[in-house]
Amino acid sequence: MNTSSMSTASSTAATSALHASRAAMHRRRKWVNNVALLLSLAAMAFGLVWLVWILFETIRLGLGGLSLMTFTEMTPPPQEEIGGLANAIMGSLMMVTLATLIGTPVGVMAGVYLAEYGRTGWLGSVTRFINDILLSAPSIVIGLFIYAVWVDRFKSFSGFAGVLALALIVIPVVIRTTENMLSLIPNAMREAAYALGTPKWKVILSITLKSARAGVITGVLLAIARISGETAPLLFTALSNQFWTTNLNEPMASLPVTIFKFAMSPYENWQKLAWAGVFLITIGVLALNIIARTFLRNKH
Repeated sequence: MNTSSMSTASSTAATSALHASRAAMHRRRKWVNNVALLLSLAAMAFGLVWLVWILFETIRLGLGGLSLMTFTEMTPPPQEEIGGLANAIMGSLMMVTLATLIGTPVGVMAGVYLAEYGRTGWLGSVTRFINDILLSAPSIVIGLFIYAVWVDRFKSFSGFAGVLALALIVIPVVIRTTENMLSLIPNAMREAAYALGTPKWKVILSITLKSARAGVITGVLLAIARISGETAPLLFTALSNQFWTTNLNEPMASLPVTIFKFAMSPYENWQKLAWAGVFLITIGVLALNIIARTFLRNKH
């Protein structure tokens, strides 16, 4: 009887100790979870504060520099009240559009090769290694490279040299995004198509690329957003031009270079136009994202 009572008491004590241990563990986990949640919210708030501040200043100062002349007049000389960004806007549109048209097909095809054909081969490994180098290389290095192989050889700055520099920035971004998006497509979808006798090229076009369309377009938009604000490559390639030109064989104005030059100046009219250029780039990239998301949502 005493033995039974002692056993029951011992079991009760062990159960109580287990419950106490579990309660302590639960409190500790809850405390850690609350701390982690608080730190995450603080980090998010920290980032949002700077983002909202940047957008607020861009809108406030950018709208102050916008007028009809911004879109119709050429970049003015110092302290000239009449002037705009028409030549810089056209130059940026031409170079960004052509660089995207050149870089996107190359990047998509290379990404398709890496995801569908070159997963294990030596060529795929070398391509990924080179792409990682290009992806992490400073844009000024790419600008110097195009300067050495194109500008210095032909003894002239040109819009086409700027297009080549921007295209080299687009390509690695699109390659990485395309490969990652295609790698997320389940192999079961490919195998089902192969089982029905579908050739591989048609599986890629009709199934994998179509399924990864949203991710690929997102990668292209990221590339466009990046090159829209690049200044260093254009300083070494397209340089700038105060006058209107659509000739890619001549120096060509662009918004990033004009912003850089005008923002660093002591002239108030140039500083206003610089903020107007910042506002136009921001709104342009935002509009591209909204249009693409709306288009993809309607397609689904």
